[in-house]
Formats: sequence, structure tokens, C-alpha cells
Amino acid sequence: MKRREFIAWMGGAAATFPTSGTWAQPAMPVIGFLHSASLEPNAKRLSGFRKGLREAGLTEGQNVAIEFRWAAGQNARLPELAAELVAKPVSVIATLSSTPATLAAKAATSAIPIFFLIAEDPVELGLVASLNRPGGNVTGISSQNAELVAKRLGLLRELAPQAPNIAVLLNHHNPNAKPVAATLQAAAATLGVQLNLLEANSDAEIEKTFASLQAGTYVARILKGQKPGEIPVMRPTKFEYVINLKTARTLGLDVPPAMQARADEVIE
Repeated sequence: MKRREFIAWMGGAAATFPTSGTWAQPAMPVIGFLHSASLEPNAKRLSGFRKGLREAGLTEGQNVAIEFRWAAGQNARLPELAAELVAKPVSVIATLSSTPATLAAKAATSAIPIFFLIAEDPVELGLVASLNRPGGNVTGISSQNAELVAKRLGLLRELAPQAPNIAVLLNHHNPNAKPVAATLQAAAATLGVQLNLLEANSDAEIEKTFASLQAGTYVARILKGQKPGEIPVMRPTKFEYVINLKTARTLGLDVPPAMQARADEVIE
């Protein structure tokens, strides 16, 4: 992977970044943090993010600053908030687990580097040209959660074959909600499952996953001079099928031996 250097912000020199456009750099690098929700449900996510920065030698308030912009569930405010960060200016914009925020940031600037952590395919969303060579000023991590919805539905059907219907919670403000719903409905028709699509517009918090991703380390790589367009989008390479029998028993579910045999791990 090629490395391009910033003109060091250390020593008081002005910094530049080799993207399609320029912007004035602050004396201390500033991370613009843009999110569609609010602080409270994202506390654990932020803890992991700051830890990742520290592991890369960046400590908030010492050698890096963070400007937060929260839309508090009002996605219509995201373009305005993104514009504020661009005008400030910031050195990089981070959008963790907020696809609407990522899209708003991309629409606001083609110069300032943008880091995302999303569940959807960034190529399909038009964020990057390809996973290996993103191009432009955007890169990040895609967890592929959206691509696994049909598989999860199949496992749930196998686990509870007598269930007359299955409820699915969707955030209809998420731009990927419609394609995910279409994928689920197609899978449901094949499986003979009746779906109830319900609206849920708050973030689902999976603390362990987001703490382990340490997105801060990726942002630190950008601040240290790597060009987003040349940093491959990170995706999972291995998925584990884990069954928690204790939880299943609590829910009154009897996990068939065949399902247990296929699992990578069975928690007693």
C-alpha cells in the first residue's frame, strides 16, 4: 500500500492532503465526528474509538482534538452539521455506524478525508469506487451485516419451524432499509415465512463488536498521512456460527442437534 506524507502538522507547519481539493488545516489535527443519533447510546462506541486513537499515539486534548456533531435522530440536520465540520475546518471526518452521516459527509466535501464504519456495501452506496482501491477521499470498514440478513432468517426459521410469522425491526431512515427489506421478503417467500416488518429508528447497540473494531486506529492512519483512496475498505474474512444454548432454553427454544453440529461453537 502506498504512503503519502502530510506536511507535518508537528512543528507548526501548514498541512496539505493529496485529494481532489484543498482545505485549511488547523495547527492541531481535528477529527470531525458526525452521527445521526446522540451521545448516550454511543458511549461504548466512543470509548473504543478513543482507545484506538491512543494505541496509535493520539490522545484527545493533547495532540488531537475531536469536534462532535450529533443529529439526535434528525437526519435532515446532517447536511448542515457536515457543512459546519467542513467550514471549521477538520482534518478528517469520522462516521461510526451511521450510514446517513457518511452520505452527508461525502456530499459535503471531496477534499477532507472521510472514514466510515457501516453495515452496508460501500460500493453499492456510491461511497467508494471499489473495495481494494476506493479512490477519492473516503474509506473505512464494512461489517457486511446487511448481506447476512437472509442467512440469519434461514437459521431462525430452522430454529423455530413452527413459528407462524417472524417480526423484523427496520430503521426506515436508513438508506439501506428498502433493499434489506426486499432481500428479507424474497428469502421469506422461499422459506414459506410470513414477515412482519416493523419500524425501529434507534441504533442497535452491540457493544462487543464496536469495541473490538477500534475504528480510531484507522482514522489515525489517515491523520498520519495515508490517502483514503488508497486504503482498502476493511471487511470481515471469517464468520462464526455460535449457538448459545442457555439463551435458547431461556427463550423456550429447543435447538435441533443438526444445528448444533454445524455450529463453530456451542455455548452450554
